[in-house]
Amino acid sequence: MSATSKYAEIYGAWQKDPQAFWEQAAADIDWFKPADKVFDPDMDIYGRWYVGATCNTCYNAVDRHVDNGRAEQPALIHESAYSGKKTIWTYAQLRDEVRALAATYRDLGISKGDRVLIYMPMVPEAVAAMLASARLGAIHTVVFGGFAASELATRINDCEPKLIVAASCGVEPNRIVEYKPLVDKAIDISDHKPAHCLYLQRDEHICDLSAERDLDYNELVSAHREAKTPIPCEEVAATDPLYILYTSGTTGQPKGVVRDNGGHMVAMKWSMEAVYGIKPGEVFWAASDVGWVVGHSYICYAPLLHGATTLMFEGKPVGTPDAGAFWRVIQDYKVAALFTAPTAIRAVKKEDSRGAHIGNYDISSLRTLFLAGERADSDTIEWAAKALNVPVIDHWWQTETGWAMVSNPIGLGALPLKIGSPTVAMPGYDIRVLDDAGHEVAAGTLGNIAVKLPLPPGCMPSLWNAEQRFREAYLNEFSGYYKTSDAGYMDEDGYLFIMARTDDIINVAGHRLSTGAMEEIIGRHPDVAECAVIGIADPLKGQVPVGFLITNTGTERSDSEIEADVIQMVRDEIGPVAAFKTALTVPRLPKTRSGKILRATIQKIADGEAWKMPATIEDPSVLEEITEILEKRKIGSFD
Repeated sequence: MSATSKYAEIYGAWQKDPQAFWEQAAADIDWFKPADKVFDPDMDIYGRWYVGATCNTCYNAVDRHVDNGRAEQPALIHESAYSGKKTIWTYAQLRDEVRALAATYRDLGISKGDRVLIYMPMVPEAVAAMLASARLGAIHTVVFGGFAASELATRINDCEPKLIVAASCGVEPNRIVEYKPLVDKAIDISDHKPAHCLYLQRDEHICDLSAERDLDYNELVSAHREAKTPIPCEEVAATDPLYILYTSGTTGQPKGVVRDNGGHMVAMKWSMEAVYGIKPGEVFWAASDVGWVVGHSYICYAPLLHGATTLMFEGKPVGTPDAGAFWRVIQDYKVAALFTAPTAIRAVKKEDSRGAHIGNYDISSLRTLFLAGERADSDTIEWAAKALNVPVIDHWWQTETGWAMVSNPIGLGALPLKIGSPTVAMPGYDIRVLDDAGHEVAAGTLGNIAVKLPLPPGCMPSLWNAEQRFREAYLNEFSGYYKTSDAGYMDEDGYLFIMARTDDIINVAGHRLSTGAMEEIIGRHPDVAECAVIGIADPLKGQVPVGFLITNTGTERSDSEIEADVIQMVRDEIGPVAAFKTALTVPRLPKTRSGKILRATIQKIADGEAWKMPATIEDPSVLEEITEILEKRKIGSFD
């Protein structure tokens, strides 16, 4: 451990007295009433944090900063690469917008405990919609704008919202996505019928609001904004739900992850400085979407709870207009830390492998680049660190946890980097690596990554109206532990290495092998921009790995040469036991809108199994390309 880092001291303090640790962290939050018990182990499924406390998340994220000297500081910066529009709301302006929207909610019958479904693109009003819900003690559920009507309908039926807040459209590089037909169809096929739909009209497309339930956002909210209608922040229990977020990419009924008010605020506020090293007043940019957990935690809540400035960007890392888009935004707004997915950096690297665009901008404000959402391969980390000349911090967390389980805590003093590891467990997380029988394995041994209960503040206490499903999905397999469904190992220094989802551990002739380890090797090839390895059915070995490669733009070598190279690289490093004999060059990989590669879907296609179009897929036509290549090369079921 680094001699200059406080990590060991802080983690040790948490281990010694978890309740005292989180009681001290709670002092950074303003409470109506402090907790009777910091943690009650007998409440609900595995215990609850800040029992008896009352609070309001909107007050802590907005009003208290207005009251305490940050009224004129930018709270939210928004830029759209598609429309060219820029919006900057100070904390006072954000308070005014949220208060006016909350007044509109109240007029529409929304009160504490009611659900508000938000179906919005990356516009500042999406953040206001979340905060207005929190102001009234209502429970919001954000659904990624543009989700299919059938997927939206399942979420409407599950959480039964009184109100849907939507935009008229989303804007993408080559098309306008009209939202209202999707909302109308979703309501039509839903058993539950929301009373009202509030539409933000965007200039790119004006939708028809002739139906009785449809209302105009600008018309209703502007009236309350001008009147300065007073709407106080509702006092809610710390254990009351703040939001429901449905996990993406699942088949069947989606899982509604619940986040509470009190523990969530404490974890968000603590993480901004300890994990990300951000001071109040600095600009933090999470290049995600409000529909994902990163957007909830680090576009909306954590930066605002901390008194920082949060940045929203409606655009892509490449093509809006080029691979220098991110660096221009960092320059223009003096971004201190960028948080994005490895796939975004790989996209930039593919288009600008020499990093030529970076030199066109002054990015001296940038201190750190944080990566999460997919395994960060060593090649991507090393490329970004060299090109940007800042530390690149891989960290690991999930929708269910809401914040980092494992990171290199910049605010506590950076620890030595080990490429390929998101570093060490954060306070609150007692992480163990278990075999399939639930026994801890030796250092360096691949196993199931689990967290010893209880989970810390900020993590989900349950699933919405699905306690038994929560137990079955997360708690029952390893008694006393939360199952992450990730596989990896821990070294002798306590550094964790995430190798794959447990579903991505393949069995080749009795040998358990990590597809993530193979991807790590392939990703080091200088002509490979991105890759994915899946296991496909084999009558002799059970499964064999197949690699899918995207090559860098402008590479001079042939596909067949590069494919032969990576096959040899895997053979050299893992050995013949890997049975890695097939690599396929593809133009694109199928991904979710948040950048995760849809490996399971590729596997089903290759194996000839029935599959369902993933609700979160960014471009369905990619699967047609993959199918054609599998057919052409006679792979798997196409042989």
